[in-house]
Amino acid sequence: MNAFLFSNEELTMRLRQVGELRYHDKHPYHVRMHEGKLSPEQLRAWVANRFYYQKNIPVKDALILSKLPTREDRRKWIQRIMDHDGTTGNEGGIEAWIRLGEAVGIPREEMLDERHVLPGVRFAVDAYVNFCRNQPWLVAVASSLTEMFAPILISHRIAVFEQLYPWIQPEGLEYFQSRLHQAPRDADHGLELVLRECKDRRDQDQTIAALHFKCDVLWALLDTLSLAFPNMEDER
Repeated sequence: MNAFLFSNEELTMRLRQVGELRYHDKHPYHVRMHEGKLSPEQLRAWVANRFYYQKNIPVKDALILSKLPTREDRRKWIQRIMDHDGTTGNEGGIEAWIRLGEAVGIPREEMLDERHVLPGVRFAVDAYVNFCRNQPWLVAVASSLTEMFAPILISHRIAVFEQLYPWIQPEGLEYFQSRLHQAPRDADHGLELVLRECKDRRDQDQTIAALHFKCDVLWALLDTLSLAFPNMEDER
């Protein structure tokens, strides 16, 4: 089997190809968002439903952390949890996303009680958390590699929100600004683990499939939003 092992360069290329084909920036709902074509209601729906994903990021990272085999890897991975849950003097990404909700007009209590979270979104996010709970740590780590595609998208999103949605209060963009340096760091560590620990072609294929699954989760979130908040032009 090792005769068919991908080189690290080829495996990295194949992982990146998953994002080029299926990352959620290509979903019609996301495309309309970045074209400035979402109504305030549609954008608020995205923020409120994406929050359910955001609040579960440290949960899935804690599940992965519990399975990592070395102290050195756990020391690096635990930073992801602190980035989202926060630490003394740094309230973290979950709080920053709540403030994004407030910046688009969603009261804090409505973000926290999840009244706007759609069943399809909840189902997809829970499936992702359970995937990380049940799969081997290498496969779960690979599912997090959507971070490889995030920095350019986030940089673009900041500009889009500032220019095309000027009604959003600027302090709400803090989450995206912090991810500009967090996401590349996390992606580098995740990819390092995958390249180091894949021992045969089966491992490599499983990591590619895991990343595809994660892209499908993010895509499913937007499918759900598209059904619940259709573009009015699509209905004519």
